[in-house]
Amino acid sequence: MRRLTVLYDAQCPLCVHVRHWLLRQRALVPMDLVPAGSVEARRRFPALDHAATLEEITVVGDGGQVYRSADAWIVCLWALAEHRAKAHWLASPTGRPLARMTVLAASRWRAATAGPTCDGGTCGTPGRSG
Repeated sequence: MRRLTVLYDAQCPLCVHVRHWLLRQRALVPMDLVPAGSVEARRRFPALDHAATLEEITVVGDGGQVYRSADAWIVCLWALAEHRAKAHWLASPTGRPLARMTVLAASRWRAATAGPTCDGGTCGTPGRSG
């Protein structure tokens, strides 16, 4: 894999924070960070379920691989120089429960802190209805 595209909710403060954190890291595999549900995301991945990308983090590999939820977080860490070993551990049977719990906690925090314009904890992207 030579490049990843991370689809993130641009209206979610936690998602935007993680985006900025990813951009500050030294990447072994370059990442394009694209707002989920955006015109650009739809142009790049016309066959993808874009409503689902607003529900959970989605990462697309340059070979068409699609990672969601805990697997998406793990592949993002795998792409980073200082976090690849942690990603390998999180992908193992021992680490997988922690990866799932982390994603679940982030999802619950996101739903609990969703602003008044968000529906069910999911905020859309600017210019996108629904």
